Formats: sequence, structure tokens, C-alpha cells
Amino acid sequence: MFEASLYSTIYYLVVIIATIIATNKYRVLTYTNDGIGEKNKKLTEWIFPAIISLFIGLRPVDGRFVDMVNYNSYYYAQQYGKSFSFDADATNYIFDNLFSWLGANYYDITVFFLIISICYFMGAYKAMKLLFKNHAFLAFVVFLGAFSTLSYATNGIKAGAAASFFLCALGYREKKIKAAICLILSLGFHHSMIMPIMAYIISLFLKNSKYYFAFWIFALLMAVLHISGFQEFFAGMSDESSAEYLNPENEDWGGKTGFRLDFVIYSFLPVFIGYMAIFKYKLESKIYSFLLNVYLLTNAVWMLCMYAAFTNRIAYLSWLMYPVVTIYPFFCKNFMPEQTTKLKQLVWIQLLFTLFMYIVYYG
Repeated sequence: MFEASLYSTIYYLVVIIATIIATNKYRVLTYTNDGIGEKNKKLTEWIFPAIISLFIGLRPVDGRFVDMVNYNSYYYAQQYGKSFSFDADATNYIFDNLFSWLGANYYDITVFFLIISICYFMGAYKAMKLLFKNHAFLAFVVFLGAFSTLSYATNGIKAGAAASFFLCALGYREKKIKAAICLILSLGFHHSMIMPIMAYIISLFLKNSKYYFAFWIFALLMAVLHISGFQEFFAGMSDESSAEYLNPENEDWGGKTGFRLDFVIYSFLPVFIGYMAIFKYKLESKIYSFLLNVYLLTNAVWMLCMYAAFTNRIAYLSWLMYPVVTIYPFFCKNFMPEQTTKLKQLVWIQLLFTLFMYIVYYG
């Protein structure tokens, strides 16, 4: 176990080294009929995500990890040693009841954080295996270097674990029963996943990406004009907890409010790549179109609710897909000049952006 103050530094040093290894592996991309290649079934490839899971899961309880202290306090004050009964009225059926069951059976809080970390990182790696097959290592490294990954591994852990189950559902999109199980697990860990789940279902039936691009532009225009009617509409449809997230006057929110140009710029990269791939280079991939459509729809809904208090948590409902949807088209087929070089540049741009935000922007 390391000092809490060292965790971010160690994590990003590991990600930088892993990125160097992963990008140096790709001299020239090769393509098979399905655009991705066969799965690599070696058990040794799971060692790296397992190490990351242990590293984050066994972190000390410290205020630097924000909500971790709150979980720890509530666990020992309200759950530890108390008799367990399944709470059918729980906001997050699986997460809340798992939390209570572990406490009732005298498990140390470390066990809880380790389980969540395994769900998050091992679940994400499983999703990369499903989506990228033998390119899963690079995809997982890109996931580790994404802007929100470390934060949702140590702070917003409910949403983080739920996100990994959702990514697995994307990978199982053609296996309906497995996909449904993953979606149920995702919703059971965090109730906010209802929005990306709805986007998932809509994208299964409405497949023309032109409509999603048009809706994204419409949502951006509504955000620029500060039209909050959609935010009020979604709040009226939500439960009490979700409605509080959408309330711009929420006193628990200590972050920035207003039009988030920085979030829009960050969100735009997959949109730009998708537009270029589909409309300029005429890339045809049913899987990629599905992934992009889900991203565009969830990100557009965030822009319609941009002025909400917890705007970052709403944005994460689309950002959880960010690493996947950003690099996926590069593995479909060779559709642009110097594609391998541009892929590697993109991987480094995303990581450098994350490092800039943590080191410079947030200090």
C-alpha cells in the first residue's frame, strides 16, 4: 500500500509507460474481414488489469479520494455488523445491497473497495476484449489514460463500475441475453445509467447516423442559447435523486456552472472523428455506427442539461464511451492516409490532455 498522495503520480507513470509500450507495438495496422481480428485467449494478458485493480482497490481511506471517506464512515456507522435484509426500495439495487451485505457480514471496507475496483477495471478490460479482440491492450491503455477514468475509479465509484458493465453490454450487442444481463447490472450499480441504456435501445432500431449528428448540433445550439426547458423536462421525469443532479441551485455542488466550453471541446473529438470517418472517408461499419450513435445521443442529452449542478456527472454518461468511440474506427479498415501514425498521435493527444488537466488545470 502506498501513501495516498502518491497514487495519482504512480498511476499516470504506469499509464505513460504502458502507452509507450502499446504504441510502439503498432508499426503497421493489419485488418481482417471483420476489421478487428481474432481474440487472444492468453490468460497472462489479464495480469495488467488485475494489477491495476489491486493497486486502486487497496488504496488507503483518505480525503484525497473524496467520496471514499463518506463510504467508509457510513459503512462502519450504519452497516457494519447490522442484520442484512434485501432493500427493494434501494436507489441502486445491486450496489446498495452489496454494500449492506458486506457490512452485515463483518467484511472490512477494503473488501468492498476491492470488489468495486475489480468490477471497474476488469470489467473495462473485458469490454475491450469484446470490442477490440487482439487489440484490447492498446484500447485498455487508452481507457486508463482517459480524462475521467482515475476519478471514477476512486471517487464516483458507483458510476464507474456501472460504466464498465455498460461497455460490456456494447461488446455483447449481438448476444441479446448477455447484453441484457450487463445492462441490468449497470443499472443496478447506478440508477443514472437509465439514460445511456435508453440511448443503447434507441440506437438498435434507429441506425442512420445523420439523425444523431443533427440532434447533437441541435443540442449544442440549445446549450449556447441557454434554453433550459429540456433540463426541466428531464428533471420532471426523474426520481428525486436524479432531479437534484439537474437542479442548478443544488447547494452540494461546488464546481463550475454555466456554459462549459471546455467540456464541449473535449466532447467534440469523437464527433469530429466520426464525421470524418463516415462522411468524408465513407467508412461503413455497423458496429462503429452503433457505438457512435449511442455516444452522440448521450452527449447531446448532456448538452441539453449543461446548466445542471452536477454537469460533470451527466457528461460522464457519454464520456464513459470516449476511449472506445475515439479509436474504434482506426481498427475497422484502412480508410485514411498514414492511419497507424494518426492513431498513435491520437492516443498520445488524449493522454497529454488528461495530464494537462490534472497537473496544470486542476493543479
